Amino acid sequence: MSNPSSLPSYISGASPNPKENRAPWYKNIAPTYAGIFLWFVFWQDAVNAPNQGGLLSCGIGWAFLSLVIAAFVCHFLFYMVPGILGMKTGLPLYIIGTSLFGAQGGFFLPGFLMGVLQFGWLGVNVYFSSMALGAFCGLEATSMGVKIIMVFWGVLAAFVGLKGIQYVAKVATYLPLIPLAVLLLLLAKTANGIGSFDAQAFIAMSAKAAPAAPAALGSFGVLAFMLTFVVGFFATAGAAGVDIASNGRHKGDVSMGGIVGIALAIIVTAGISMLIVAGTYGSPELSKAAVAAGKDGLILQTPGLIPVIMGKSAGLIMFLLAIAALPPACFSSFIAANSFKTTLPKVHPFISVGIGAAVSITLAITGLAGKAIIVFVIIGATFGPILGAMLVEFLLNGGKWSGPRAGFNPAGWISWLLGAIVGVLPILKIYPVPAAPVAAFLVGAVVYGILAKLGMQSSLVALPAPLAETTR
Repeated sequence: MSNPSSLPSYISGASPNPKENRAPWYKNIAPTYAGIFLWFVFWQDAVNAPNQGGLLSCGIGWAFLSLVIAAFVCHFLFYMVPGILGMKTGLPLYIIGTSLFGAQGGFFLPGFLMGVLQFGWLGVNVYFSSMALGAFCGLEATSMGVKIIMVFWGVLAAFVGLKGIQYVAKVATYLPLIPLAVLLLLLAKTANGIGSFDAQAFIAMSAKAAPAAPAALGSFGVLAFMLTFVVGFFATAGAAGVDIASNGRHKGDVSMGGIVGIALAIIVTAGISMLIVAGTYGSPELSKAAVAAGKDGLILQTPGLIPVIMGKSAGLIMFLLAIAALPPACFSSFIAANSFKTTLPKVHPFISVGIGAAVSITLAITGLAGKAIIVFVIIGATFGPILGAMLVEFLLNGGKWSGPRAGFNPAGWISWLLGAIVGVLPILKIYPVPAAPVAAFLVGAVVYGILAKLGMQSSLVALPAPLAETTR
């Protein structure tokens, strides 16, 4: 074991979250995660696959079961271990990650990478929020007015995030309740059509509206696509469970916070969204209007059906959804700012976050950020193997944090690289890996376990006395 004097200052100077600052799961972990899944950019794609019939091609029952499976994969595989490590140590992700990537390597993974990826999320937020605001103002999606809104939205989110968590909290207290109210309203308006929904008739309707679309998915295809969408969206939030659950008092808080804030929130938000789409196309009147409104096929994104369902009230609802999306945008900027303050201490956060925000706005203006599923796959590919390796490291060390490893830990870096390669194969159109974020997780886990058994882990570095308690 190496001497603690070899530790970088960002590790030796870390301070665990004290026990007296902890609180029950319903005051921190659950509401923090639930707010993520109330964001309309998550639940809008609950049935949105490019295939005929989308994710409803095998019926509502199978789509819902696939959603439940994906929700519990997020909770048990992608959240519980980071959450337990955060609760036990009180330390942030960029410190916990040094057991996988080394005291020097942890600077880049997951620390710097977490900050960079936040700007991908900010770009997605800017794109969809600006589209919603543009719809409220009666602007065309490609108009200069929408592009101006994108610039304003991105700058506002970056500024609030830079100001600190107290300012983010001020915009996040009640706004997340708006999407839940919208979902319940849309469900009430479409509930009568749910019982009449027929998957085969829906596939035929899809084929007629877009004959060139890929054939309908089978049961495995629906499950794989659902895992891609849900797990890819959640991957970075799962890793952030280290930080979020460091506010928990014990394992019960970690578990209940995840069950309610992650699994249940996924099932409720995406499940209601799914029923809204099914109810729309199960209603003869709404179905006819939805088909007429679709330009290149059926409308499968729930917000796209709001004008069909709500008529003249649609603009106001889209405005409210956009406003409710401001807290997630600010949180992305806040997380990025914290990451860069740690990994780039000599660069002023206004410069690093400003550059990142400019990239986010550019992604939104060019429309690249609008391809949300692709963004989910990329994020899942990069963070999936990190979480897979973290699970194996956790098990090998008896359910505790092992502490930082020297330099660049080969086992961590190789497992991450191989997992990420597998995860991006579908995006590069090299091979259609099913449920790519989950596949990346599994590759990271298996490779790390093999390399650890082969002795390809760098040596542990002793921690200073105040931090040594975190590994016990």
